[in-house]
Amino acid sequence: MIFYFSATGNDQHIAKTIGTATGETTVDISKNLKEGKFIFFVQKGEMLGLVTPTYFGGLPRPVCEFLEKLQLQADEKPYTFYIASYGITNGKTGQQADQYFEQKGFSLDARFSIRMPDTWTPIFNLSKKEKVSKKIACSENELKRVTDKITTQSVGDFMKRKTPKVLGDIYYQWAYTRYGTTNWFTVNENCVGCGLCAKNCPVSAIDIKAGKPVWIKAECATCLGCLHNCPRFAIDYGKNTRRHGQYHYPQKN
Repeated sequence: MIFYFSATGNDQHIAKTIGTATGETTVDISKNLKEGKFIFFVQKGEMLGLVTPTYFGGLPRPVCEFLEKLQLQADEKPYTFYIASYGITNGKTGQQADQYFEQKGFSLDARFSIRMPDTWTPIFNLSKKEKVSKKIACSENELKRVTDKITTQSVGDFMKRKTPKVLGDIYYQWAYTRYGTTNWFTVNENCVGCGLCAKNCPVSAIDIKAGKPVWIKAECATCLGCLHNCPRFAIDYGKNTRRHGQYHYPQKN
């Protein structure tokens, strides 16, 4: 059983690739968070995995909420692993994941990280498809190595580009406070009121009013899923996302 959180397809791809190689089922955190499903039984012989992106050097807010409510049952302790996808650093995600699993009685056997295109387009430019494709090719090589290690149930900390927890805690708190508010979002004239942003928001922070999306919560996951998955690219976050493009794995044409 592999839990994953994915706003732009990166982590869904990682989870399903490993799930196919190991025969494990994959579980969408966003879907189960919305449905209020938090009780899971790990069958004998199953693995237990978690795959998430790195947000501000830590776990995304919805992942933390899900893990806090998660109730796990198992006849025996399964091989347990965590994978962080990241653009620059995976920060303190490994330590966070380890703490949550320890609280559930399932300590991590292995930690991994895979560098993917960074979808935080307020800073990173993903408008050059060829450049993004090269990054994805490198990611696929990393994914293969990680998949091989998980298939053989390797044990250890294989994460790269980590951050000391003290520094990670400070930046995570500051950045989520600064950038995790919904007042950064705006809607441009391309919007047709399709409602996909509201339907897919993992924390139900968007409602459709008078045919346009409106952010009804002061804070959100800041996953930018609404921006990247909008069919008309009608959502902006700050001043740079318009020229930095949209992203989804696999790439949109």
